Amino acid sequence: MLVSDFDFELPPELIAQAPLADRAGARMLVVDRAKGTFEDRRFREFPSFLRPGDCLVLNDSRVFPSRLFGHRVLADGTAATGKVEVFLTKPISEDRLTWLALVHPGRKVRTGERIVFSEELSAEVLGRGEFGERTLRLRAARPLDDVLEEIGHVPLPPYIDRADDAADRARYQTVFAKDRGSVAAPTAGLHFTPEILGECESRGAAVARVTLHVGLGTFQPLRAEAVEDVKLHSESFSLAPDAVATIESASRVVAAGTTSVRTIETWASTGRTSGETDIFLYPGCSFRKTGAMLTNFHLPKSSLLMLVCAFGGTELVRAAYAHAVRERYRFFSYGDCMLIL
Repeated sequence: MLVSDFDFELPPELIAQAPLADRAGARMLVVDRAKGTFEDRRFREFPSFLRPGDCLVLNDSRVFPSRLFGHRVLADGTAATGKVEVFLTKPISEDRLTWLALVHPGRKVRTGERIVFSEELSAEVLGRGEFGERTLRLRAARPLDDVLEEIGHVPLPPYIDRADDAADRARYQTVFAKDRGSVAAPTAGLHFTPEILGECESRGAAVARVTLHVGLGTFQPLRAEAVEDVKLHSESFSLAPDAVATIESASRVVAAGTTSVRTIETWASTGRTSGETDIFLYPGCSFRKTGAMLTNFHLPKSSLLMLVCAFGGTELVRAAYAHAVRERYRFFSYGDCMLIL
């Protein structure tokens, strides 16, 4: 298979630039794998598709303000002109002060330089990687999370063509977010409200919360021509014992989002309940636990679209996406969703 096989035409105006006023107001395309059909519904109807014995799996990872703006200080102490954008992607030291990051413009930022973000936060460049990736050692005058909350920006995806604002602090976050660590929201979860979750439980479905911290792989394009040659960045995941027990006892597992799917399937295939995963699910792969999936519409030629095709069937998903384009569905993070049964 070729990565280019998963391309499709998307009018730019269908890329959602802001969330709906009503968090649960999205459209939902319901895809039935057994019948090979799909139909237009609303996300508010989602609980009606659950039944007693189901387990709804949610990713409770919390997005943190990981985008920073600063200026360079050269190795000789001279301040350089121009703004530098830093996107923290993953901590790699136990004290969470050494990070992998994307830096723009990356070509100018060299090892040994410093980047100053504020009087309370700066970073030393320890190493260079490919495609703008850098290793940074942060120096914070107060606990890092407190400083980031004050000066950091919401890491909106690059296809949202605007600066983040105060509303994004709440809306680019699920209502059940708990464990800080993601640089992108698990977007299928953005549609849920406390009321919708209550309706799901009233239908007899159990709810299990797992954690997968969304990392660099969400933003980086696939740099291989053949699907089989793709290698994803690893991401941290965990499942608590009670979540494992709830999932194991379910008659059907309904995963909210591709991140929940990747967490469940990593555990199902390896037996590990925590650690790092680079699991890549594409057409031809099997699913050991996932029985149904709620997901947003994904970018062309992305690993997430390949996962959806693997679960729903490539031809059926292609047809569903073409229908969504014709019917003017809203795409990507702040867009509409699809339920695959």
